Amino acid sequence: MEATQTQERVEIPTAGTPDERASRLAAQLTVEEKAQQLVGIMPFGLVGPQGIVPAAVEQALGGGIGHVSGIGMFGSQSAPQVAASVNALQRYLVENTRAGIPAIFHNEALNGVVAPGFTSFPTAIALAATWNPDAVEEMAELIRHQMRTVGLTQALSPVLDVARDARWGRVHETYGEDPYLATAFGVAFIRGLQGDDLDSGVIATAKHFLGYSVTEAGQNMAGTAVTRRELREVYARPFEAAIRLANLASVMNSYSTVDGVPVAASPAILRGLLRDELGFTGTVVSDYMTTQMLVERNEVAEDKVEAAALALAAGLDVELPNPYAYGPVLAGAVRDGRIAESRLDEAVHRALRDKFALGLFEHPYASEDPIEISEVAGRGGELAVTLTNQSVTLLKNDGDVLPLSSASRRIAVLGPHAESAYTAFAAYTQPAGIELMKVMMSGGMGNMAGVDAPTDVPDDVAAEAAEAMAAFMSIDLEAVVRGAYGARSLTDALRDALPAAEIASVVTPLRDEDWDPADALRAAADADVIVLALGGRSSWLAGAVGGTEGEGVDTADIDLPAIQVRLAQEAARSGKPVVAVVQMGRPYALSSIEDSVSAIVTAYFGGPEQGRALASVLTGAANPGGKLPFTIPRTSGQVPIHSGQHLGSGYRRSETDMHQGYQDQPATPLYAFGHGLSYTTFEYGSVALADAAVTTSGTVSATISITNTGAVSGEEVVQAYVADRARGVTRPAQQLVAFARVALAAGESKRVTVEFDLSQLAYIGLEDDGFVFEPGAIEVSFGAASDDLRQSARVEVTGQTVNVGADRSFLARVSVE
Repeated sequence: MEATQTQERVEIPTAGTPDERASRLAAQLTVEEKAQQLVGIMPFGLVGPQGIVPAAVEQALGGGIGHVSGIGMFGSQSAPQVAASVNALQRYLVENTRAGIPAIFHNEALNGVVAPGFTSFPTAIALAATWNPDAVEEMAELIRHQMRTVGLTQALSPVLDVARDARWGRVHETYGEDPYLATAFGVAFIRGLQGDDLDSGVIATAKHFLGYSVTEAGQNMAGTAVTRRELREVYARPFEAAIRLANLASVMNSYSTVDGVPVAASPAILRGLLRDELGFTGTVVSDYMTTQMLVERNEVAEDKVEAAALALAAGLDVELPNPYAYGPVLAGAVRDGRIAESRLDEAVHRALRDKFALGLFEHPYASEDPIEISEVAGRGGELAVTLTNQSVTLLKNDGDVLPLSSASRRIAVLGPHAESAYTAFAAYTQPAGIELMKVMMSGGMGNMAGVDAPTDVPDDVAAEAAEAMAAFMSIDLEAVVRGAYGARSLTDALRDALPAAEIASVVTPLRDEDWDPADALRAAADADVIVLALGGRSSWLAGAVGGTEGEGVDTADIDLPAIQVRLAQEAARSGKPVVAVVQMGRPYALSSIEDSVSAIVTAYFGGPEQGRALASVLTGAANPGGKLPFTIPRTSGQVPIHSGQHLGSGYRRSETDMHQGYQDQPATPLYAFGHGLSYTTFEYGSVALADAAVTTSGTVSATISITNTGAVSGEEVVQAYVADRARGVTRPAQQLVAFARVALAAGESKRVTVEFDLSQLAYIGLEDDGFVFEPGAIEVSFGAASDDLRQSARVEVTGQTVNVGADRSFLARVSVE
């Protein structure tokens, strides 16, 4: 397609910094062209099997576009086809629009590039269960290379929400309940994804700023329900660390309201807190349909123009996924004088600066070598195996029923996940994207902007699209994950691992419905050991069928479904050893089955390798080393419960407190944050302090030895916690300050040294004068879990109260030798 311009082409600046070049380019653009740089578009109907659809592309992209949302995520294109689609649309923008400005193409990339042919890694909560951020940084580096190879330059990840409410369905997208753990993984992911220079990196988008995970009654998108101090100290912490330590380039707004104001319309949050206080200089992109929600959901704007005015004033730069209040509406409002052009210019500057920083003007196109693309897309398989294996967490092992002994010749695998490989894939993976798209094409989620393809296309194109849709709707997702990803169900993996054993399986319903237990009971009666494949199923938005957790899939009751509890109880009556394998992306209250089973193993939507990883742990081929990234309560009534509860609150009561818990049950967790067992044992030596006394602006250095005292090799996550008592401000009973995953052969010892600046412990003082740290004693403890602290030492902190400000430390320095 040749350019047919009626106006003089824009001259693209070639010299200067990204900021300087952005300013010179913006000065040449019309109001309409600038407004188009602030919107995205979903590519449905723009590219077909024969390339771009000219009429649709001209209609959608004729005036340019800032971003293209979700290309490759919801279809069955191969990796080379994704690159070809990116290049086709990019070439049109560069060669056939007056400005010639390339677009930024998005992918979620939370746990791998969401497109066919790319390696799929465990979901975020599983990554957190590894307690191995170095491996996650390596994963993100690989994702960066894979995205760049096919022309994708912005990831709508990571999720830095601190998830402390198990009712919220999106816990599995996060790094768990602890702000330090979320900080460590968030910084690692962003460093790996963005690299040292965005010219060869991918923009990371931290979400959802701010307080999205701590809402009324745990409901998605409800109002944020948290104190101002906690919002700043806990929920903003991972974002601030990502800004100051990893040069975070983009932030996505929360859908929620803070103090009654939608974040997308809140200058206090997006300008005052994010930019002025936290030092963010990047670009704020909207969560999908945010501006529309200002009109139709929050009802704080009367129309599209008012929504645009509110959002721009608040500091929302780019509207996704499609034009609603920005784009043509915004351009018209600026022309009419209803919105100041200076507001438009501020956001456009950031949008163009990003494109120069990414090197898109010099290198707008992806690779066109299908062999190279396929090879790069398929990398990372060994890393995926390592991460999945490291995430598996052993919660209970009474009588050492695990690993399965050689006497276990007959095994019955019972439960909803016994034969499914697909249920190991969480939302924000490519197979789940296919499921979501099938739901939308069938009429579900009909309000999702951009789903409908353009209608004014030629008949032959429409017929071709209808044929492609029919083929898409017939996709068998179980076949996809087994074929394209090599995934195995738990039963398959056990059969692979124990070829001489007799393994029978019975699939039972996921949730409550009529169920005849006869088949399951017969299998249990014939078995030496019973393995229950229990737990939840992830869903990408509430429209997908069968989900128990996911975006918009919140639950007031976090107990396992009644039918699964009944299955565990029936299995226990057989008198055989019962092992529960519980799939969970969020905490489930497990008290209802805890007494019925001898062992409990968790799986966290580990993706293609989950079945094999579980089988390896069950059979003893691998020693479990995962640790809980969240707290598991006894019942739903304890929610929210987390390890960072303050003194005198939750289960953090002193011996002198007249109120110690509930009338009907203990207030303590069933399994605490950081808990995870091993097939070996670890002994902790005493704590050696470099200095027993330090000043308030000083550094604590503590060393501890750890020894594998068992007969097999294993990995222990050494966790360091601090208890600090402030003047006039109640602090958490203890807070995680460092950790290290340590591999030890049988009988081997290693020394772990932790150094942290006391500014890492800073908090908002009583006088509300910013982050401070005060003198007084602190206790440094090491252990295997937040409720299993083995050794402690007291450090005297002297000097004057210090106001830490922007120089606050976020991560400890840890060495293992």
